[in-house]
Formats: sequence, C-alpha cells, structure tokens
Amino acid sequence: MLPPELPPLPALTRAECDVVDGYLAVVDLVGRLNPARGGDTYAALRAAQALPARTVELRDALARMHTRGESELHAGTLARALRVLDGERRAGRVALPRDTSA
Repeated sequence: MLPPELPPLPALTRAECDVVDGYLAVVDLVGRLNPARGGDTYAALRAAQALPARTVELRDALARMHTRGESELHAGTLARALRVLDGERRAGRVALPRDTSA
C-alpha cells in the first residue's frame, strides 16, 4: 500500500523556498542540540558547528527577499509549506519534552 499523498507545496518565490529550507535546517540543528532530549556530546557538537553556516544561509535568504522588495512574510502560505515539510514535528524537537516523572 502506498503512503497517502502529501498536499502540494504552495507557490513560493525562490527566496521564500530558501527561507523555509533555511529555517527548517536551523530548527533541525537546534533540536539536535536540545540537552533535554539526551544524546551524545559529539552529535551536539557537530550540530553546534553547523549552526552558524545555516543561520547565515537563512539570513541571506531573508536579505534577498528584502532587497527584491518582498517586505512581508506571508505567514499562512509559509506555514502551509512548513506543515507539508513536516515542520511541526521537526520544531517539536526544540521544545522541552513533557515531564513524565509526576
């Protein structure tokens, strides 16, 4: 059985695509750095080392949008794109896990 087909990505400019991709890359790295999630120090170190380069890519994508006159982030459209790309689960790794000791 085939998995359900994902909804199509909304129409985005190239810079908006770069913003979404850059944002998710940063979120993934911060999720790997989350000390409350456990893991090993080497993986967290690698994520920390990669974080500056990814934030520069995100900054550059936002600067391109600004330079082109794209002065507004269309939250609804970008949120749809993030959901299609599994952004809710990926961003959830940044949050503290529920306290199950109670």
